[in-house]
Amino acid sequence: MSTPNVSSVAVADEAATPRSNPFRSLNLSARFWVALGLVVLVLVLGGAGYLYPTSPSEKVGSLYDAPGGGLVLGTDNFGHDVLAVLMAGTRTSLVIGLLAGVIATTIGVTIGLVAGYVGGWVEELLMGFTNVVLAIPSIIVLILISISLPKSNMWSLAVVIGITAWPWTARAVRAQASSVATREHIDVARLSGARLTGILVRDVLPYILSYAVMAFVLQVSGAILAEAALSMLGLGPAGADSLGTQLHWALAFQAVASGAWWAFLPPTIVLTLVSFGFLLLQASLDEVFNPRLRRGKRKQMKQTQARRLAEAQAAAAARPTTPARTGVGAGSARTADRGGRP
Repeated sequence: MSTPNVSSVAVADEAATPRSNPFRSLNLSARFWVALGLVVLVLVLGGAGYLYPTSPSEKVGSLYDAPGGGLVLGTDNFGHDVLAVLMAGTRTSLVIGLLAGVIATTIGVTIGLVAGYVGGWVEELLMGFTNVVLAIPSIIVLILISISLPKSNMWSLAVVIGITAWPWTARAVRAQASSVATREHIDVARLSGARLTGILVRDVLPYILSYAVMAFVLQVSGAILAEAALSMLGLGPAGADSLGTQLHWALAFQAVASGAWWAFLPPTIVLTLVSFGFLLLQASLDEVFNPRLRRGKRKQMKQTQARRLAEAQAAAAARPTTPARTGVGAGSARTADRGGRP
């Protein structure tokens, strides 16, 4: 009679064990789903502009026509459909925010990693430069660089915002990298002859990746607000609609004084939703990556622990029992393996 080997038993156990939902193991909070819903809502609004029948540059009315007559949000100061302009502006602001967030996070994480891991004069030099950049008000730097550009479009504006928003990310990542650099696996990597780039990418970066993701979310939110501030000052992307340019023209053509709320209130609400959604998403991700920060969820955590215990007990009960080798049995087996010799 043949006995099942270890691999077949393991496969049978894996097949018999019910697979748990991976999203339930993350213990995502209601705050996370609300934040995700807000972000998705803004993304859908930006993408819906491709399907909207009216172009944002098409004149469909006169100055500040009230909502109605087929125009959900009326017209702006140029006679354009406010809803079409709002969709195009949301898309432009999101593109600028995402690109600026990638640039700022990449620069900040790179400088922070090198400074935190290498240490010494390299750390002093990089952190000194970071502190100098951090001490200069970013809005002043943004205005000066934006004015000096020969032509401002959404790509150049995203680059300008990205290269001025990285310092706080570099400072925070430097602290995390300094802590990781003292761990044992880093010493093992050094002794094995790994190069600096390999150690940073394979042995240090994975331990701060969660923090980099949260920093990226904050950078996106900050970049969208920075673009809106520049656009309200008349330094926005030329030839493109954004949430900031909508507010700029609404203020320039006295929309507030004339009571044309549909010209300035929709972009203000979308700006609030997108920044609040990203900030809420960052806080939710912080709770996901660091369970100690979860608040007011003791009952849910107890239920999760009880569910995991029940799953473990069910898996143990479903596992086939194998005869344990006792002293006499094991001795007899070893004797048989040696061909009967004592």
